[in-house]
Amino acid sequence: MKGLVRLAPYDPGWPARFSLLAARVRTALSDRALLLEHVGSTSVPGLCAKPVIDMILAVADSADEAAYVPSLEAHGFRLRIREKDWFEHRLLECSEIEANLHVFSKGCPEIDRVLAFRDWLRVNEEDRRLYEDTKRALAVRRWTQVQDYADAKSDVVRTILGRALAATRRDSAR
Repeated sequence: MKGLVRLAPYDPGWPARFSLLAARVRTALSDRALLLEHVGSTSVPGLCAKPVIDMILAVADSADEAAYVPSLEAHGFRLRIREKDWFEHRLLECSEIEANLHVFSKGCPEIDRVLAFRDWLRVNEEDRRLYEDTKRALAVRRWTQVQDYADAKSDVVRTILGRALAATRRDSAR
């Protein structure tokens, strides 16, 4: 995608879309879906977002595509990205609902990072506002690719994630 990034105000229908997609994934994979979570900005009540449902799926071995990709493709998903050098990440898109399914192996540290970020934004209004203000400021710029927009948010994501992880460590120490 080139040009501007379109952000939408929070839509209370996003969790229901996730639930519909999650049911489809669970039907396709059954017990091979070891973890399935709604992530990204659409999973944070009150936060503006690109209106695309992001999900994170843990399977036994994300590199073993034969174990899960054909089943997901039979249920309306399409493999779009294969990142062997980055946690064996796979990205599948849904054909009917704008959605990204990020697949990692169970125990991948990226899963914990993404969930910590989401959970922190759900409870910390100040950082949620900081993140939204950053997104809005960047969204008005023209981008060659959407990934360039995502990369431009990296510094604020690192800052917020640092606070989230520090709070988790403090809570664990109690």
